[in-house]
Amino acid sequence: VQLQASGGGLVQAGGSLRLSCEASGLTVSNYDMAWFRQDSGKEREFVGSIRWSGGRTYYADSVKGRFTISRDNAKNTVYLQMNSLKSEDTAVYYCAAGRPALSAIRDVNLYRYWGQGTQVTVSS
Repeated sequence: VQLQASGGGLVQAGGSLRLSCEASGLTVSNYDMAWFRQDSGKEREFVGSIRWSGGRTYYADSVKGRFTISRDNAKNTVYLQMNSLKSEDTAVYYCAAGRPALSAIRDVNLYRYWGQGTQVTVSS
């Protein structure tokens, strides 16, 4: 199994980026696909996820209304569209795959497969 995250970069505050997570060895529609982020010296935190069954999306309060997760089953890829970026969004972003219970989708320990991370830097 491999999750290949890409799309990170340097952007000014207020700008947008779209991250991609291309999966091989698993089918994204059979897993909860999540995005987490980690800034230096901080714990990895939940950004959002898309449920394997039904495709419903969930977001951290800090990104709700600005970030959108989508899934392209034909490309076996999940996306994180990030708009209205803020300096506090600066972090390494990771995609992950797992089958957590709905009550535990924010638990980093319940995702079995992880991508390598992609750096997002937002300048103010």
